[in-house]
Amino acid sequence: MRIAVFDTKRYDRSGLEEAAGKFGYELTFFEDRLNRNTVPLIAGHDVVCPFVNDRLDREVLEQMAKLNVRHVALRCAGFNGVDIVAAAELGITVTRVPAYSPEAVAEHVFALLLTLVRKTHRAYQRVREGNFSLDGLVGFNLQGRTFGVIGAGKIGVAAMNIARGFGCRVLAYDRYPSAERAAQIGCEFVDIDTLLAQADIISLHAPLTAETHHLIDATALSKMKHGSVIINTSRGGLIDTKALIKSLKTGRLAGVGLDVYEYEEGVFFEDLSHQALKDDMLARLTTFPNVMITSHQGFLTDEALAAIAHTVMQNIADYQNGQPLVNAVKPGA
Repeated sequence: MRIAVFDTKRYDRSGLEEAAGKFGYELTFFEDRLNRNTVPLIAGHDVVCPFVNDRLDREVLEQMAKLNVRHVALRCAGFNGVDIVAAAELGITVTRVPAYSPEAVAEHVFALLLTLVRKTHRAYQRVREGNFSLDGLVGFNLQGRTFGVIGAGKIGVAAMNIARGFGCRVLAYDRYPSAERAAQIGCEFVDIDTLLAQADIISLHAPLTAETHHLIDATALSKMKHGSVIINTSRGGLIDTKALIKSLKTGRLAGVGLDVYEYEEGVFFEDLSHQALKDDMLARLTTFPNVMITSHQGFLTDEALAAIAHTVMQNIADYQNGQPLVNAVKPGA
């Protein structure tokens, strides 16, 4: 099996090579993203392995079908970059990695959160400049605060487990709430308006769909507690960035932690330090002292990278051998 791996960086290649070697697969790495311009690169391969910001629309998928490539093996959980309906119509199977290391992303939630609420990013810069003053660095305890999770999947549950360890009251909003699940998780399922109104910290863990696009908009932000914190390690499109900036300007939010961004494609994962940032909204976000932005690195741990690589290769092996595809993505998912 020859596999074309797109949008690769140095940090993910070794894990993929090691996993592929165990299955006897040959990998071709491309730094380019898979899209209409780069789809000819897949000629001579059996499988394509895209990442979160690759764009597999109908035109790309039609070209894939003409090149007899019938398997898209995503190495991420999100699949909003793939036209799943078109893939099904063209007989192209799409698999993903739904759960690699939920703890990796959940722990990054708290890396962002603790940085924001204890202002360690500002303290670090002060000390480097010889300023040891504590003025303006007052934070708040997590113990006793209300931690709200939107999306109680594996990552959301991992985040709630950590929040309970800090002594937080935990609320959750999910499409499939139940008293039994609440008891298992150790949370209270509530409607989204209740969560917005009561949570001191809101952590987003929902997939990006037509239903969840701009889930956090101007209306949702107006319902949140004054001085609350938003953390998004899921999908950038869950938040209306324009509305978020307006809310930050009013001082309503105590902090915002973003590992994802609505228009991150072409920016995140790239070194743009040699040029001006062309995205005005992203540039504006970086000016707020109470906003922490990381470049979609929640998954970036040794454990997560190894798990991603293994699951990708196992998905490919299952497809090759006609085994049930437990990680297949189908229309309506």
